[in-house]
Amino acid sequence: MKMKNILAIITILLSITTMSAQTKKQQELWVERIVNIPSDEVWNTLAVDYGAIANSHPTIIKSEYAAGTLKGNDGAERKCYFNEKGTQMFHERITRWEPEKMSFTQVIIDYEKFPIDKDNTEVVYSVEVIDTNTSRIKAHLKYRTKPAFMGGIAKGKFRGMLEDYFLAIEHHIKTGENVTVENFKAIKKQYKS
Repeated sequence: MKMKNILAIITILLSITTMSAQTKKQQELWVERIVNIPSDEVWNTLAVDYGAIANSHPTIIKSEYAAGTLKGNDGAERKCYFNEKGTQMFHERITRWEPEKMSFTQVIIDYEKFPIDKDNTEVVYSVEVIDTNTSRIKAHLKYRTKPAFMGGIAKGKFRGMLEDYFLAIEHHIKTGENVTVENFKAIKKQYKS
């Protein structure tokens, strides 16, 4: 009888441990920007030209396709480098591609020198049609940091990076100019109201 009780307790403890490991708390944030650009042009820059993110992201020094197709699609992968040495980077993969909804989901499959829990981080990007010449760029980021207590601290930084990225997409499409770390401060001043 005692052995059955001990086994029952062990089973309960194992299931609780497994459930808590699978339901780690994630931080969430939503960012959006309305741009006076047709949605198909925004979608092409944000998603179709997936590996060329360095052309329109103010903190990515270099980007490249890593696997999958040369354009955005299910399974496409890119590497994004945040410094010249390549020691700060994200390796990202599209896990859900919905071009009919102008939406895709990506995860981080590898990283260097970022406090990210890659197994508990994903972002959904989408483009919404407002009218013929106006769109809304949106991101819904769910993430967990390592260590977890940094999640709240990182939220403002992640929000700022996404806001800057969306502004940079707008500028890149309107002007054709690549956005870089060096020119972004001046670009950002142009869009202050």
